[in-house]
Amino acid sequence: MDITELILDDHHEQRRLFAILEQISRQDIETLSVVWGRLGVFLELHAAAEEAIFYPALLRVGVAARRQAGAEAETLDAIRDHNEIRDAVGEVARHAVGSPDWHAAVAAANLANSDHMAEEEREGLTDFRRLGGLQERHDLAVAFAAFQARNFTGVPVVDKDPEAYVRQAEEGLRLFSPGSLNIGGLKER
Repeated sequence: MDITELILDDHHEQRRLFAILEQISRQDIETLSVVWGRLGVFLELHAAAEEAIFYPALLRVGVAARRQAGAEAETLDAIRDHNEIRDAVGEVARHAVGSPDWHAAVAAANLANSDHMAEEEREGLTDFRRLGGLQERHDLAVAFAAFQARNFTGVPVVDKDPEAYVRQAEEGLRLFSPGSLNIGGLKER
């Protein structure tokens, strides 16, 4: 088992659920509603699992490989993307299921999510496969699967401040190297 594979599996399921929504009749409000309900919860659960398990590990291996700035930038971008996806999912809830505005909001959520997944697959997952050891990737996969299983009914939807997230993750890892966010790298911008 490998955390990068579990994340890719989740990405496939997200793409599949968006594709299913596109193929359901606009008049089938009940099916649209339940499929979207599952997808909306899944998007947040996936983001929360990445934020709890994957991104702190990406920061840790980035620092160990002397690539801290790159790992920080990837993590900051991912947290911003997660917030954008959360906002897009929230926008869907503002519209009547099956309405043109609802479909437009679902399409916007799909676009935000697709952009994030593509970037994460090109950068964060690729870097982690290069920098993380097999045992670590396995151990993180177990933690990721357990997190999702414990929270299968959903997690609270909360936007995160990207800089505060990285700073807190670094403090949790006890990283105090020059240029890291915990000593003000981004505060100076």
